[in-house]
Amino acid sequence: MELRPYYAVLRDTSLLRGLTDPELDALLPTLSPRLRSYRKGEFLLLAGYAASEIGLILTGRITAAKTLPDGSTVTVTHMGPGGLFGDVLAGAGTKSPVNVAAAEDCTVLYLPRERLLSPGDAPPALQWRVLRNLVETISQKYFSLDRRLELLMCRSLRVRISLWLLDEAARQGSDTFTIPLTRAALAEYLGCDRSALSRELGRMQRDGLVETWHGSFKILDKTGLQGSAREATL
Repeated sequence: MELRPYYAVLRDTSLLRGLTDPELDALLPTLSPRLRSYRKGEFLLLAGYAASEIGLILTGRITAAKTLPDGSTVTVTHMGPGGLFGDVLAGAGTKSPVNVAAAEDCTVLYLPRERLLSPGDAPPALQWRVLRNLVETISQKYFSLDRRLELLMCRSLRVRISLWLLDEAARQGSDTFTIPLTRAALAEYLGCDRSALSRELGRMQRDGLVETWHGSFKILDKTGLQGSAREATL
């Protein structure tokens, strides 16, 4: 299996970040990697099934969605190249609460949990780096989930949008940024319907807080957004 063409993407994953080509050459064969491609709409993992592998997205995009008791679905996350899924499930050995599907044609590298925990002949220093990265990845996902719960607990949609804009600008390191989500997907993430999100973004543009075009955003008045965000703590 030739994985070298994907090394740049693998280094962007939180699990293998920072590893050099020689280090990946030494590590990957000991992990029993499995490469698989999916067509748009195919399922990578079904709710109710246990996950014993961690998936690293090499190309394309995936979504994870949870089915609610009334039959509706809520998208939990979207991921593109460099994304990692199944890490929490594989570590706990529990069944998946979500369906993971290909949002577009994609290629995924799977690494078995048992091989990550005991990678055989890999240099011990590499083993420890990967295990440390795995623990940090799971911790970061916990705090990301906690942050989303904070957003959803805000009653005002403007407060939710303001907090999200500030967080995303900080994460991307720029007040001008682009996201891969559609307007409908962003509305779902923020816990509102698409029309309500569009109306509020329109008001925020008229108030001079932000400019938006499709999936691109430009913060115009960070102080104003911070003022709205402070309402969440009052």
